[in-house]
Amino acid sequence: MTYVLDAVRYIVEPQNWAGPDGIGLRLAQHALYVAISVAVAAVVAVPLGVLIGHTGRGRTLVVAVTGAARALPTFGLLLFVVLLSGLHLAPVIAVLVILAVPPILAATYAGVGAVDHAAVDGARATGFSEWQIARQVEIPLALPLIVGGVRSATLQTIATATIAGYVAQGALGRYLIEGLARHEYATAVVGALLVGGLALVADAGLAVVQAVAAPSGGRLAPGTPLPEGT
Repeated sequence: MTYVLDAVRYIVEPQNWAGPDGIGLRLAQHALYVAISVAVAAVVAVPLGVLIGHTGRGRTLVVAVTGAARALPTFGLLLFVVLLSGLHLAPVIAVLVILAVPPILAATYAGVGAVDHAAVDGARATGFSEWQIARQVEIPLALPLIVGGVRSATLQTIATATIAGYVAQGALGRYLIEGLARHEYATAVVGALLVGGLALVADAGLAVVQAVAAPSGGRLAPGTPLPEGT
């Protein structure tokens, strides 16, 4: 309990937020790494998920691949990528992208695949092309689940981005690493509290976005299947 109180006192002191090692910069680094990783993962996963959900092809293979990706040991993967590419930020971003793709991809193809066939058939009967059906019918109806996948990926990435500290890229993981290495456990608790706080803020913001995206007054349609991890 003493460690927690000391950590809270450290966080609320304004002077601890300034400077190159201050909370402000490390928090900004952590948020930036997460934003870049989730954005890149979304660029990869959303179009692929829409294609799979729309055509129904490749789903079994993608389920197997995404399941295997979720089982990858994060730190082991980071070490492997560092050995291949060197000690800098790129390996961290690559690992975070790899971990962020599965939940977004699963949510996207599940959401598109769950769209009412009557709506799709109706659009097709009125002359919509397959691209127009995907863009104007399936994606809007699947948007709450897609945002749910982004939400899940963001939370996972915020927790995992602490590994940036292992390759000297700052972020909030430095508090955890430095605190444990020096046996200054209050410092480690500072990192844990800040990562948890960032996750709560991000989750609250994305929950609002997900509710706004839902077509039925902020609620998902009854019976809509939720993919694993969302």
